[in-house]
Amino acid sequence: MVNSIRHHSHHNPPIGQIPVPHGPDTGNEHDHYPPGNPPTDPEDQRAIFGYLTHPDDCYTDDGVYWADLPLKKRLAFVNKVHNEEAKKELRQIGKMMKADPLSPISWYIHNAVLPGAGLGLEGYVLFSIGNLEPLFRSTWPQCWGKDATVCSQDWIASVTYLEVIGIMVGQVAVGVIGDWIGRRWGLIQDAAIMFVGLLMITASWGLTLEGWVICYAWSLFFYGFGVGGEYPITATSSMENAVSAGKLSTREDRMHRGRKVTLAFLMQGWGQLVNQAFLILLLLVLHHGDGDPPYGTTTTQWIWRVSFAVPAVGTLWLVYYRAYKMPHAGRQLAAAKRKSNVTGYDIESLRLTCTFFGGRLLATAGTWFCNDVFFYGNKLFQAQFIAVISSNPSSVLTGWIWNLYNVIISLAGYHLASLLIDHKLYGRKMMQQVGFLMCFIMFIVPAFNYEYYTSPKGIKAFQAMYFLSSFFNQFGPNSVTFLVAGEVFPTPIRASAHGFSACIGKSGALLASVLYNYIDTQTKFHVVPWFGLAGMILTWLFLPDTTGLDLKEQERRWHYIRTGRGHEYHGIAIHPKHLSLWERLMGVGKNYDPEKDLKQKIEDMREEWTSKERLRREKEVGGQAAGDLECLDDDEFNDNVHRYFRETTSEHLYVSGANPAVNNSDESEKDPEKVKRVSSSDEIAPVPATPGAQQSGKKESAAGLSEKSSS
Repeated sequence: MVNSIRHHSHHNPPIGQIPVPHGPDTGNEHDHYPPGNPPTDPEDQRAIFGYLTHPDDCYTDDGVYWADLPLKKRLAFVNKVHNEEAKKELRQIGKMMKADPLSPISWYIHNAVLPGAGLGLEGYVLFSIGNLEPLFRSTWPQCWGKDATVCSQDWIASVTYLEVIGIMVGQVAVGVIGDWIGRRWGLIQDAAIMFVGLLMITASWGLTLEGWVICYAWSLFFYGFGVGGEYPITATSSMENAVSAGKLSTREDRMHRGRKVTLAFLMQGWGQLVNQAFLILLLLVLHHGDGDPPYGTTTTQWIWRVSFAVPAVGTLWLVYYRAYKMPHAGRQLAAAKRKSNVTGYDIESLRLTCTFFGGRLLATAGTWFCNDVFFYGNKLFQAQFIAVISSNPSSVLTGWIWNLYNVIISLAGYHLASLLIDHKLYGRKMMQQVGFLMCFIMFIVPAFNYEYYTSPKGIKAFQAMYFLSSFFNQFGPNSVTFLVAGEVFPTPIRASAHGFSACIGKSGALLASVLYNYIDTQTKFHVVPWFGLAGMILTWLFLPDTTGLDLKEQERRWHYIRTGRGHEYHGIAIHPKHLSLWERLMGVGKNYDPEKDLKQKIEDMREEWTSKERLRREKEVGGQAAGDLECLDDDEFNDNVHRYFRETTSEHLYVSGANPAVNNSDESEKDPEKVKRVSSSDEIAPVPATPGAQQSGKKESAAGLSEKSSS
């Protein structure tokens, strides 16, 4: 039958006929199988379904999954796929620049800046809070200094504590809201809370210095709630919309989902960079072009209030953008709930996740905790080497300039992470392990020879370790934890799992901020490194590697678990490559069987097809929408697949909505004239002749570099 597929040259649609989904092809040349009985031979079925079941970025022409190949062949196959993809991207960039030199910038804005705008704004504000403390100490030593006489040290410490606690509460609460009410509501709510919080911070005042500190601290708590919600809601919405229109099972999702999420996350780094540069500019402009102390109270008031007022304007725009320009942010969650027949919060999915994915929760939450201890420990280096190499270490400007250098190096780590996080030979898990290991080394070395590395003789090496720890923190656990905390969990509780993991992670920051107040600097260097070692071990033991595994396949496995048939799933989501060591030891991957899975996939696709076809026909017969049907056009079925299912599926299953397991004779005997049948053209869309062939007629730009809507 494969050999009988006939080639049909390019044609235009018949005059007067409007091209519609699954209607006549109007673009490329294509093949079609001859009319008659549908194919039942496995080889023929593979020819029809090959682009869905064996995409060429994951399978060889022989139908072997890349992770099942011998090492030498695996290296060759993966490098070939990624090199070809890189060439396609470069060619696409060239075409874009030829048509419009600024189009790559427009692409970056739509695919990184807009999805990560909330994280960029919160990165700006949170970094500003830390940057302003040295200025406050220098301006109001009687309140912010070590020997303060006007303000309570408890309230000064609470500025940091309330900020972190507010973030933790927001991470958990908005994570639940995102899974309960929806992603779009969470996005709008977060932006609105951050906007009001910034107004509170900018306008904070008091009759006394301590009164102002109290107002400032509680304003940070309120703002922190919105910031905390950004973590789960931005990660899940970016991930689920990694492909335009919410379509999940595509080449771009498998090959570039990690990059899509990381590009949004690294806006946090850009926010820090803009904040630091803006503060330096404000200090020079308002302090007579001089960054040295003493600093006047009026100057300081202008600097910090203006620095918070500027992002308030950006956050107000973000409220508008999310409310009016992101209407489809929650469609993937809606589809998952519809499939499980759930309207509110999916408690059953939460229970099953804790049962089946408990090790993953330990990995995502535990590694994030270890990373945040490191993230805040990084600043331990700076004060030490500034005191040795700077001619004016008491100047706030000196510290800000070194911060600026560190942020630039961190941004290099963010961007390199986005380039390699989807590479199958490196990917998420290896990146996180290497990052933790390098941070461990960068801290343990000076810990046991502290006097030498903080002396003029060793300070350059000490400074290099500071910058390297920043680089590998971003090119490692800081980028990966944000991605995998949502990626390894099912859609119905993805935001909740991400929020829980982020909350536990932020408790590491809280631990660091409290602990560092009670131990000296050298002791800190003895304590911090071991969190890097612990993070590496947790990653190795409990974290699965989802590099190259598309979300739809994970959702397919979850559907089996959700319906109590987890043992019947045989697909690549339980391939040893995509399971943690703990899961492999627990026997999760024992049911992996590619041959059984191929048959299951076709039947699972049939179930999906009948469900959507039933809804479509109800809409046609009733003359009105039968619920939210936007998802109907999100499938990747070409016309051959549609024809195959029409000719091999009992009509009453998708006309009456009968259960496939039940022979509903009453419904099957309905007058077929009452149901409008979708016409089947003899002109069938392209069919790949080999398992590795891509779906013809479905044009995807290389890595999605073409212009697309950010929603």
